[in-house]
Order: sequence, then structure tokens, then C-alpha cells
Amino acid sequence: MTANRNLKQRVRARALKTGESYTTARHQLAGGRRSITVAAAQLPLLPDPGDASQVRASGAAVRALMRQARTRGADLVHFPEGALTSPGKRLMSSTGPDDIGPADWDRADWAGLARELEEVTRLAGQLRLWTVVGGIHRGARDVRPGNCLFVISSRGQLTGRYDERMLSKTKSALMYTAGRDPLVFTASGVRFGCALGMETHYPELFAAYEEQDVDCILFSTHGNPETPGIFAIEAAGHAAANSLWVSYAGPAADDAPPTGLVTPDGTWAARCAAGAPGLAVAEVSTSTDSPARVWRRTVRTTLRG
Repeated sequence: MTANRNLKQRVRARALKTGESYTTARHQLAGGRRSITVAAAQLPLLPDPGDASQVRASGAAVRALMRQARTRGADLVHFPEGALTSPGKRLMSSTGPDDIGPADWDRADWAGLARELEEVTRLAGQLRLWTVVGGIHRGARDVRPGNCLFVISSRGQLTGRYDERMLSKTKSALMYTAGRDPLVFTASGVRFGCALGMETHYPELFAAYEEQDVDCILFSTHGNPETPGIFAIEAAGHAAANSLWVSYAGPAADDAPPTGLVTPDGTWAARCAAGAPGLAVAEVSTSTDSPARVWRRTVRTTLRG
């Protein structure tokens, strides 16, 4: 009885310190495989970063789902590409909308976007909730912004930013500066990697994360209007091929595949209802000791000589 009471006290102390749920904190103290409860979010994406009302609405929608995620026991919530703003190429075109030209980024409400990110960061700390949310990042004024994922810790600190590396032709030519580096971070002992946009088209990015001992890749997208389901299909394939988790976060739209989490064997552990804002919640565990993953790594090493 005393030992059990002491364990409960240690679990509560850890949960208070780290912001983990009681279940997650108990699992970590018990040793063995580590896990974290992840909520993958979907919500409508608003296309005009110059419209202050849209910027405020996007921030409010993100924060509402953060609160829901915490209520459902999540320790990390993962949002789609463009959750804070999803700039439309025609709206942003300096020569459009009929003739799509270079984006005019001076019309974006940069101050409003910064305020919404600050509010999201503050709430993450209050909820003790890791938050990964899509937006845009402005660097030097004469350089195009990056299409990015902001990584916010459960202590309410902006700890990383992933800029989309493999841009589409339109994004590359007219809108954004491409990122150069992968991003890996650890939450509750589970290693996460980030991918964005159309990067499921590039299996080498997912294989590279596997080589970095990533347990779960957070893939955020605003979808593919021409082939709506392709990114979700590819995400499940990468999970199975690399024996790791993939969290797929996309828009809430009738023609978009629902957001969800894919297990290391390529099956969906949880998915949202299609078309409406919501969350898919699942417990994500470390996967680097998976026999299938260890064997595939051995075979790949042999093939590379």
C-alpha cells in the first residue's frame, strides 16, 4: 500500500511538473516504452492574412481546439498547414487574382499574426500542452516568408520552427522561401519529426527521419484539391514502410480526407469525422525498437553496402 501510494505521489508530481496527463506520467515512471497522447486537429483554413477578422478567427479556432485536446487527455496537439493563416495564391497575387503573380506580403497583417501566435503560445503554457501549429514566418523584409510549423512546448515556449523544404512550383516561384533543415524534437521521451505541405510526395524525407530515430512524424497539409486523398494515402504508406507513427493533420472540408493518426503498421488508430472541426486522439508510443523496423534498417544498410 505504501509503495503504491508513493508511486501515485510521484506520478502526480511528474504530471504537475511536465504537464503530462496522469496516465502518461505513470507510464513514463514505470519505464519501458514511452508514450504520449496526441490529438491531431482539423479546422477550416482561412485564406487572407490581410483580413484582421480572419486572422483573429483562425487564432480563436486553434485555441478552442487546444482546450478540447487537453480536456480529452492530450499532451500534444497537432494542427494543419495554415491553421493560423493559409494564404491563397490568388488573394496574395500582386497582379491577380486572374493573373497569378508574386505574392504581395506587405498586405499581410503581420502584427495581428504575431499577436495570435503569442496567444497560442501563452495558452500552451497554461494548459501544459505541446502545440504544433501551421502558419507563416517573416524573416528579413526583402526575403519571402517561410511556410512553417511552429513548435511550442508545454511550458509555453516557442522551441522550434520547421519551414517547408519541398515547395510546389507556385509556392517556390511566387510565394515562399524554402526551408533547408529537418526538425526533430522530444516530448515525454517520444521523438517527433515535422513535414509540411506536399512533402509526402518525397519518401526520402520520411526515411531520413527514420534514420534519426524519430517515433512519429507530424505531417501538416492544406490538402490537394486535384487529388484530395493522395496525401493521406501516402502518409499511411510512409508509416508502414518505416514502422513509425504518422500524425496527419489537414483541413476541415467536405472534399478533404479526415485528419487522423496512423500506426507503425499503416492502419488508422483514430480519425476525425469528415468535414467538421474536430480532433483525432491516440496514444503514440516509441517505435524504434520495433522488430520490423530494426530488421528493415539492417536490410537497407546491407543494400547500401
